[in-house]
Amino acid sequence: MGHIDVIDERAFENPVLIEGFPGVGLVGKIVADHLVEALEMDHYANVFCDALPSAAAYGGGDRAIRTPVRLYAAPDADLLVLQSDVPVSPAAAEEFAGCIDGWFREESVLPLYIAGLRREGDAADHPSLRGIGVGVGKDVLSQVNIPSPEAPGLVSGPTGALLAHAMETNLDAVGLVVDADPQFPDPAAARIVLEGAVEPITELDVDANALDAQASRIQDAKERLAAQMRDADENASQARPLRMYQ
Repeated sequence: MGHIDVIDERAFENPVLIEGFPGVGLVGKIVADHLVEALEMDHYANVFCDALPSAAAYGGGDRAIRTPVRLYAAPDADLLVLQSDVPVSPAAAEEFAGCIDGWFREESVLPLYIAGLRREGDAADHPSLRGIGVGVGKDVLSQVNIPSPEAPGLVSGPTGALLAHAMETNLDAVGLVVDADPQFPDPAAARIVLEGAVEPITELDVDANALDAQASRIQDAKERLAAQMRDADENASQARPLRMYQ
């Protein structure tokens, strides 16, 4: 059974949590990594789950060892970010959801789960953002004018497992579905999530322009992880349309 080891005690008031598990376009991971860096977020907690890959992570200029899945908190803001250095299976995500369920309810955490929709045709030039939700999450989407999906779809992978857990346990949650490149890291899709969802929901000002300047660095740093995700589809959070007679 997993648990969260808090290393930086602090009080929250209805915080929003941004999920950053790797998925299609690595959209969630890019959003999470960018927020941690841009807002100079503090390492809040290590996440321990039996189903997560057994690995020890470390940062540049820091001798401390940390888990590959961690939580960060923004100074003076009710914002948390789940950052992951490794691909995560749906089983591990389900176990993670179970171990943080009580904490989510106690702290009134509203999670924002991010899934890339493999884009086709015109979506490459005009990517769009849609929202789905559980409980209060649906109201939040309406308040910030994020539209509903135009067609039926399915969210799979770790993000799908997290949304399924929220539905099964009646836990408030927001699901964000954004058109994304199915083969490579997609900072443009991440920018859409930041500007279209994270900023209006959290009421924080995030410098998303930095993603344009850093696009080449993001591409180089994350392309190896994108290749791993293509080789393990079940571990990739993704949304896909549902077609009759699939």
